[in-house]
Amino acid sequence: MRPSSVFDRKLEMLDRAAHRAWLLERLRATVAAAYEKAPAVRRALDGAGLRPADVRSLDDLLRIPVTRKDALASLQAADPPWAGLLVGGRLQRIHASPGPTFVPQGSADDYWRFRMAFAAAGFRAGDIVVDTLSYHLTPGGFMLDAGLRSLGCVVIPAGTGSTDLQVTVASHVRATGYAGTPSFLRTLLHRGRELNLPLSIEVAFATAEMLPESLRSELETGFNIRVLQGYATADLGVLAYECPEKNGMHLQPECIVEILDLETGKPAAPGEAGHVVGTTFDADYPLLRFATGDVSAFAAEAGPCPCGRTAPKLKGLLGRVGDAIKVRGMFVRASMIEEAMKGFPAVARFQAVVTREEHHDRLEYTVELAQGTSLDAAKLSEALREAVKIRGEVRIGSVPPGAPRLDDRRVWK
Repeated sequence: MRPSSVFDRKLEMLDRAAHRAWLLERLRATVAAAYEKAPAVRRALDGAGLRPADVRSLDDLLRIPVTRKDALASLQAADPPWAGLLVGGRLQRIHASPGPTFVPQGSADDYWRFRMAFAAAGFRAGDIVVDTLSYHLTPGGFMLDAGLRSLGCVVIPAGTGSTDLQVTVASHVRATGYAGTPSFLRTLLHRGRELNLPLSIEVAFATAEMLPESLRSELETGFNIRVLQGYATADLGVLAYECPEKNGMHLQPECIVEILDLETGKPAAPGEAGHVVGTTFDADYPLLRFATGDVSAFAAEAGPCPCGRTAPKLKGLLGRVGDAIKVRGMFVRASMIEEAMKGFPAVARFQAVVTREEHHDRLEYTVELAQGTSLDAAKLSEALREAVKIRGEVRIGSVPPGAPRLDDRRVWK
């Protein structure tokens, strides 16, 4: 199986005291620039009675107010297009996610900081990589694309769907790498066998959904592929990634990650689950204490990691704050479903249920109709697909009073 590598030995293996000093230097510079050029940051710091010169240690980061992901859409709507958070104007692309929220791609080569994660997963210059996250408005495909090309890889911008075509292309060019959801990797590999089109994939980077150990084992033992995972968000980029030890994800050393208590908003106790909050230092669009909506915890440490990296580790994703869940790599919220249902007055109650079958997410809507009414299920299905960006099955039936509108029944094992 292909070995892993370290992209930046100096930074990834820097002792923690020196790394804290490195982070503080960048935090101070970022706060100063954002205070000068981003009106929303200036207002937030002024409201907290904080000036850039007051940031003298990493502990002072706690004095900066948190910006929540679930508030970003309303903030951008009130102060378009960037809610007063943009510092520089050198953008490469503008992306949009359901909400809608708008995500700028700044001028940096590897804007979302994926190179270290890909190197840890065993990718190297010259690899031909199938990038299967969406390139349609959302940034997912471009996030992986930028990091891979920065590392010297050749990218196949496959995006989502078209399974047979993706298998044909990957087989023809002898693709050696895969980046995307682990469930779709499994689909491609099995379909390749069915079509008698052998795939040459040696390394895979899994993201955008959970990676159950049973699925990792199937991919590694059944297809001889090294499979490591990383945690990233569209707004913040990579926050953590696995090393070959596979016992947690090292924090990406070019940003700051906090875990905040879900009740108090204070730093969570070691090992306790809390809200993931990230701070990035991009020159164009830095984000200070951005709350992702994800729940995680710092992993317990039994000593230095054998891989040599010094950053602490996250346990992995443990859930979501609020009503959003991730399905097939896309966030789904009950409010998005409810908005689509408003166009169908025959619907009295509804429930969306997410289950997991053969390592694939399954989304099913049960709708209960008002007495004496009827419904075109196909039209509703299409409206829901437009609203949540993924397809689900619509079933006419009964929904118990008080049932959750969005119910995640997946079991990860």
